[in-house]
Amino acid sequence: MTENDTLQIADNMVVSMDYTLTVDNEVIDTTDNSAPIQFIQGHGNVIPGLERELAGLKIGDSKIIRVQPVDAYGVFNPNAFTEVSKDQFPPDFEIRIGGEIRVRTVGGNFLTAIIDSEEGDTVKLNLNHPLAGKELHFDTKIVGVRAATEQELAKGHLGGGCSGCSGGDCGSDGDCGSDSECGSGCCS
Repeated sequence: MTENDTLQIADNMVVSMDYTLTVDNEVIDTTDNSAPIQFIQGHGNVIPGLERELAGLKIGDSKIIRVQPVDAYGVFNPNAFTEVSKDQFPPDFEIRIGGEIRVRTVGGNFLTAIIDSEEGDTVKLNLNHPLAGKELHFDTKIVGVRAATEQELAKGHLGGGCSGCSGGDCGSDGDCGSDSECGSGCCS
């Protein structure tokens, strides 16, 4: 048994985890047939409810975790809709009801919007996160725990690149840049 085998998940530890995420009895994400996810515990790289429930686990531990909306992507907000003129979309853009698009807020942040409806010259966008109001069910297995490096802690997340940003959102070094550029969850 190595020292890493006895490390527990705590703030500033890098966690490697296999998981399956189920919402409304439907698998919506899994690491089956892919590498485990990795993140720094305590830096908001994963939703708060999941992070809290992982604390104290060790390599080899498995846990079924239920996360309520308030500790995940929030409750559904019926006022989080906006109407946008069709001329705000590129001319060749196909407007599909239920389709997801990335939009930039007035503050410069990016978020995912769902095309809710189309009427005349306007498109109604739902600005709730696609998982807002949903209870999330995680089937987790911890496959690695280690201390984060100073460089990782300084960045607050692992590696370069952005899992949640679209191409133009990332800086020249392949990183998201400042939190204000990333928006919520972009660098996780």
